[in-house]
This record gives sequence, C-alpha cells and structure tokens, in this order.
Amino acid sequence: MQMRSLIVVFGGLLFLVVSAADAADWTRFRGPNGIGVSPDEKPVPVKWSESENLKWKAPLPGPGASSPIVVGDRVFVTCWTGYADAGRDSGRLEDLKRNLICIDRKTGKQKWMKSIDASMPEDSFRGMFAENGYASHTPTSDGERVIVFYGKSGVHAYDMDGKHQWKADVGDDLDRRGWGSASSPILYKNLVFVLASIESHTLYALDKTTGKVVWKQEADGFGSTWGTPALVEVNGHTELVVAVPYEIWGLNPDTGKLLWYCEGPASQSMCSSLVVHGSVAYAIETGPGGGGAVAVRAGGKNDVTKTHVVWSTRDRSRVGTPVIHDGRMFWVGSGVANCVDIKTGDRIYRGRLGGGSARESTNDGNGGGNRRRRGFGGGRGGQDYSSPVIAGGNLYYSKRSGDTFVIKLGKEFEQVAANRFETDKGDFSASPAISDGELFIRSSRNLYCVSGD
Repeated sequence: MQMRSLIVVFGGLLFLVVSAADAADWTRFRGPNGIGVSPDEKPVPVKWSESENLKWKAPLPGPGASSPIVVGDRVFVTCWTGYADAGRDSGRLEDLKRNLICIDRKTGKQKWMKSIDASMPEDSFRGMFAENGYASHTPTSDGERVIVFYGKSGVHAYDMDGKHQWKADVGDDLDRRGWGSASSPILYKNLVFVLASIESHTLYALDKTTGKVVWKQEADGFGSTWGTPALVEVNGHTELVVAVPYEIWGLNPDTGKLLWYCEGPASQSMCSSLVVHGSVAYAIETGPGGGGAVAVRAGGKNDVTKTHVVWSTRDRSRVGTPVIHDGRMFWVGSGVANCVDIKTGDRIYRGRLGGGSARESTNDGNGGGNRRRRGFGGGRGGQDYSSPVIAGGNLYYSKRSGDTFVIKLGKEFEQVAANRFETDKGDFSASPAISDGELFIRSSRNLYCVSGD
C-alpha cells in the first residue's frame, strides 16, 4: 500500500449559490458529475458524415485534447497555438499560447477567443502522452463563468462574454516524463477543485468567484494522477473521491480532510477518472504494476479495504473512463468494448469494434507497444485517449483515428455504426459532449456539431 503524505491547509467554509447552468447543459468533463450520460432523453443521431446530420463544422486555430462543454447557446473549447501546434517541436516554446474559444451553438461561428501567454519554464513538446500538448484539461462552467486550467500557466476564470475575472497559480514544477497534467476542474457549491498533479502534487479548492485558495491537499500520489475527481452522495452528505496510484481516496469537499482510503488498481500511474453510480465509485486502470478494476462504497472511515470494497477484478482499461447504464459498466480499450455487472464485477461481454478506418492506434492497451509519432495528421499510432458517453440508449466512443463508434446498450454486444469525417486528418483525442439531442465532437483541427434537426 502506498504511503500518504497529506498536508491540509484550511481557509474557511463557503456556501451554496444558485447555478445559472441549464439541466440539459454539458458543463464539465463528461457532463454532470463526470458520469458521461446525457441528462435528457432526446435521441442523438447514430450516423453522420460531412454530408449527413452535420449541423456545422468550426475550424480551430490550434490542437488540443480537451473536450468541449455546452452552456446554453455557447460551446467552449480550449486549444494551444504558437509552438508545436503542427505536432512537431516547431517554433519557440516561449511563443506558446493557451486559448479559450467561445462558439455560437446555433451557427458554429466564433463569438470570441481569449489567449494567454504560457508561463515559463514549461515542459517541451515530445511524444507519448505529451502529444496531448498543452490543452488537455476540459473547462467547467456554472452558467455565469467559465473556468479553465492551463497547468503551469494557472487557473483562469472568464465571464460568459470573455472578460477575464481572476487567475490562480497552482504550481510550476516540471514533469521529468514530459507528459504534463490533464485533470479537469470541477465545481461544488462555491468551490472549484483543481488537481495540479504535475505542477505541485496538490489538490486545490478555490473560491470560484475570486480564485482565492480555500483549502489545499498535498500528496505524493497526486504526482502520477491524470484523472478528474468526482463527487458522491452518501448518508446525507457529499464526499470528494479521487483515484491515485494503488489507492482510492475519499475527502471532505468542504475542508479537504481525508475521510477514508482503500486499495485501488495496482498501477504506478492513474490515467482514467473514477465514475460514480449511487454511493459507489468505480475505478479501472492499466499501467506499470498490472492495473485492475475496483468498486468501493463511499461513506467509511480510515482504511475501508476490508469493509467497503464491493468487488475487485483484473479487468483493465488504459486511459478512458468507464460509463454506467442500467446496472452495467462499459468501457473501450484496444478496440474492444467491455461490459460488466456493476454489482459483482462479473463479465457480461467483450466485443471487438469493426468497420473503422485503417488509421488505427497501435497501442496494445497494456502499457506497451506504443509507437510514438510526432504529428497530429492521420491519427496513426499512439494511445486512444477519449472516454465513452451515453445518449438515447446508445454508447458513443471516438478513437484517435477519427472513427466514432455507436454501440447499442444491452446485455449483448451490438455495434450500430462506425462514423467519421473523411476530410479531417487530425487526431480525435477528446471525449464527445452531448446536449439536447446534439453531439459535439472535437478533433485537433475542428469542432463538429452532429444533429438530426
């Protein structure tokens, strides 16, 4: 079991404010509480192309792996420009910029773009996970402001018209591996949680209106964590849960105090995020150490490995976060769709995706066989990064190659379609967003709105 070196700094309690975001909005990484499930029942198209069910296509000024979010009539997405934006070590690192783009949901036209210069020193661009570059963190919004995390360049808040409200610095440590961080900010009451894993090995709780630090939790385990925390309701209160190498932790979201911990997937790194269903948190990972899958019931105290772990298996999934529907957990890894029972962890099916393009990933899904490439064109080689999402009884999953697969949810594997935008030769590393029957897909070159209307 990994040792925890936890340091809590508490700066006061804040209280609930009313959110201006609509219930059908997709306001953070993987939507409401990161579960990846559309909050409305409106059907989403299962087939699309440049000539079918494409509402609009919006060119992006630079690449990124962050997912789009949808807030009312606006779509937000981040990218980087100025350095290595063609997938190579081109240009000067000092010219690197981070960009937040606001796009009109109805037309696909850009409303505004706000750019900041990167803080130096910064990790240089190189292969493997660093192919994600400098825009891997998905923004979040409460309908009044949009908050972005730019790693060493800090956390920034803007109002809905693009006016900069505040900046918070959360560390500037360099990563010896050159991978950078990827955890996305999330909101709770008047707080925004930011896991500055590489930058300072610290989980921050910031006042969302001012950016001031309310509390911070430092831990060695955060240094190899790329997943996004989640919130779980249990026994009438809320807990903040996060998966780190070898363990899962439950914290008090108001104070940052560690409430409980348990043994998690046996991996020296944690790339995927927890997914929550009811009072149970589910983690799955492949990495150095072997990996595995664990389901743990929240609400315990201290070490709950023997009392609250519902099940553990040897199932693995490299980067993508699972999704849960109708008592079953689904994930995709190495081109194979997996389904297990959430109560027992028993396997229901494995099914290989078919009908995609020849531009496939060469990663074996087990932490090896990754043939690195230094470019965003073509999608050949490298690791698939996106996570599946659910809408209208179907699962949607995008591979880095540009193929998005549609799988019917059920007890047997049934692939409905494999779709792609043939003219887009970029990488598709972002997870799709869903809102009001529309699917938003981001590549390193474009943002698409797929709609049946």
